[in-house]
Amino acid sequence: MRRYPPRRWRVIVNLVSRIIPEKILKKYEFLLYSAGIKFLASEYLTISILSSFGVLIAMYILTKNPLYTLIGVVAVLTFLLIIYPNWKISKRVAEMEQMLPDAFFYLASILRAGVSFPEALEDITETKFGALTEEFRRTVEEMRKGKSTIEALRAFALRNKRSPIIYRSMMIIIESMERGAPMADVLVSVANDVREILRIKRERKASTGMQAMFFIASSGFVGPLIIGMVSQLAAGLSGPQTGIELPVDELKTVLMLFVIIQAIISGIGIGVIREGNYSSGVKYSVLLAIMAGIIFSLASRLKLI
Repeated sequence: MRRYPPRRWRVIVNLVSRIIPEKILKKYEFLLYSAGIKFLASEYLTISILSSFGVLIAMYILTKNPLYTLIGVVAVLTFLLIIYPNWKISKRVAEMEQMLPDAFFYLASILRAGVSFPEALEDITETKFGALTEEFRRTVEEMRKGKSTIEALRAFALRNKRSPIIYRSMMIIIESMERGAPMADVLVSVANDVREILRIKRERKASTGMQAMFFIASSGFVGPLIIGMVSQLAAGLSGPQTGIELPVDELKTVLMLFVIIQAIISGIGIGVIREGNYSSGVKYSVLLAIMAGIIFSLASRLKLI
């Protein structure tokens, strides 16, 4: 017997879908599809909002600090709405990029056996190339619904535009098909180029590992630890015994914000160094900011005096 979602859940989901503009929901639904997350946009947004309310209550009970509560809620929403889907997309794209050369070699071998390109695409849907096989299956389904091979491949490229490697490779194949080039030779050439690009990317990540570790250690651990100890030292020096009155709470808040901002900037720097673009640094920024906030909170509670 089929189980339907609880009525209250559907009411909340419908409310969210009415509040958020349809255009935004469609864009976010495409993001979830690209990430392989099998939820409607309204359902996933509802889960994220309810989770943030849970964190709001828990953080306020534990800390009694509105700033820390706000930071916790923002961190959870940022993770669920932005970081997690984009991380899933990055993981899926990386898997597809790794499989792409082998898939092209496989297609080339089928074409050389005298099979047509549409039939070769149908054949590759039975193979095990992970997420890449799923994309080829969708391409074949679109062809069965009436799209031409070139239109279906162009849709494939546009769905995976976040990966320059996949997008450019598919556009080269489309252009070659339009000009009547020998597709088996084109596929082999593109596959070799993709392998070389992936090799260069691996070398770049390996060569920048030490710089990334420096950013992580300084902004995620050492810096917050020292600044947290300084804030606790200031708290120990403030009081009637020393005759010095310092705004300890305000000082801790300012230092906390400084630590988090520094971690965010360092995360963006790691993304630029390792992957060559700012958007890749967002995932590092969030993780570093959370790590720095935890270390600072623990260090600021140390009894130095």
